[in-house]
Amino acid sequence: MKIGFDNDKYLHMQSEHIKERIDHFGDKLYLEFGGKLYDDYHASRVLPGFMPDSKLRMLLQLRDQAEIVVAISAGAIASNKMRGDLGITYDEDALRLIEVFRSFGLYVGSVAITQYTGEAAADEFRRHLDALGIPSYLLYKIEGYPSNIEHIVSDDGYGKNDYIKTSRPLVVVTAPGPGSGKMATCLSQLYHEHKRGISAGYAKFETFPVWNLPLNHPVNIAYEAATADLNDVNMIDPFHLEAYGKTTVNYNRDVEVYPVLRAMFERIYGHCEYQSPTDMGVNMVGNCICDDAVCQQAAKDEIIRRYYTEVCNIKKGLGSKEALYKIELLMKQAGISPADRAITTCALEIETQTHAPAVAVALHNDVIVDGKTSDLLSAPAAALINVLKELAGIDHKKPLISPEALQPISQLKKNYLGSTDASLHSDEVLVALSISSNNDADAKAAFDKIPELKGCNVHSSVMLDEVDEQIFKKLGMYLTCEPKTKVI
Repeated sequence: MKIGFDNDKYLHMQSEHIKERIDHFGDKLYLEFGGKLYDDYHASRVLPGFMPDSKLRMLLQLRDQAEIVVAISAGAIASNKMRGDLGITYDEDALRLIEVFRSFGLYVGSVAITQYTGEAAADEFRRHLDALGIPSYLLYKIEGYPSNIEHIVSDDGYGKNDYIKTSRPLVVVTAPGPGSGKMATCLSQLYHEHKRGISAGYAKFETFPVWNLPLNHPVNIAYEAATADLNDVNMIDPFHLEAYGKTTVNYNRDVEVYPVLRAMFERIYGHCEYQSPTDMGVNMVGNCICDDAVCQQAAKDEIIRRYYTEVCNIKKGLGSKEALYKIELLMKQAGISPADRAITTCALEIETQTHAPAVAVALHNDVIVDGKTSDLLSAPAAALINVLKELAGIDHKKPLISPEALQPISQLKKNYLGSTDASLHSDEVLVALSISSNNDADAKAAFDKIPELKGCNVHSSVMLDEVDEQIFKKLGMYLTCEPKTKVI
């Protein structure tokens, strides 16, 4: 894979910068972690070389100083809000994250249940946390938030919230997803710490948009595409420009809320440490890009993937036309279109020729390998076999798995499992390949190439079923599909 991001440099530089911010404030720093602290796959796609758990590993360098507070809103618990990429509820993900953090040796201090108004489901979740030995605290929904500063920053506002007991100088506030109340948790703690005579500070860690990349850089445009459903907009930070005469990039929600935050800081401390939303950030990602061209291309690929995801979601009745329109505008802004991708053209041309679904895969050396539908193999299964042959240097005409080995599986599906489609899916072919690898040198050579599939782009001329989608996802391949269920 072509690398555009120096992950080792990032781990060192980011942890050192956070240490500097802790030292600046003295006693304690509340660090709001925007985005995903763990499994940040968007960042790894647009910044090739960035590992999905990079932010977590960076925190490991601050292990002795840091503790984690997981924030989750009572409304998300009550509504069984789902994390779309994992298919689990926010409360399930909160427990999963706690286990992940602890497995890495990080200290999870507590869970903050925010915007609480007496939800029974939140009370039940607290009882579950208590049974697991995890402390939890309630932060209440405050009338007039965030505009009524005088009420919010008072004993009747933040003062009514539980004081979260922490023991370390760096408190990382993270969450399963957006809208969980991370910032409110940090600010509530600043109020309580100040009343106790503790000098506490606040900083924000948002990976995107990257403040020191141009506004129209594809990496920043890709962030807008990723948050099209939230209607986030990248913009020049006007407060930073006014204060320092320097152009930096932020996004609309942080810019809009900055005057409120500044007023809150002034009410708590009598002054505000930060002259702009950009000042609040500690993100060093932009300083660790080692090949800008690679990152630009990766970001353009991501924008197109977001387009296909949204258009397929609309086909399934799940997407938003407004989000799709925005992504289409972003593609124009980046000067790209789905037709620019060779794998898209390849898959559609093969479908036209064969009158059946087709799949195309782009390898890291830009070689494109296709997969055609046959009586025995589905297009995704054929594509995987052909790609592994290509990587292993095996003649494409040579069968890796004998028809005698595949035919019984096909017959089992059709004659005994009631399947109307007897062709083999990608998971079935991979299992057959793994079995064949025990006795066949070519099959073993192909099987050993499976790790090299990670990061390859895949395009299907039709929407795939869940089994094939999950196989590509588990292999780390980036799948897009045309928004149709069959060949017309």
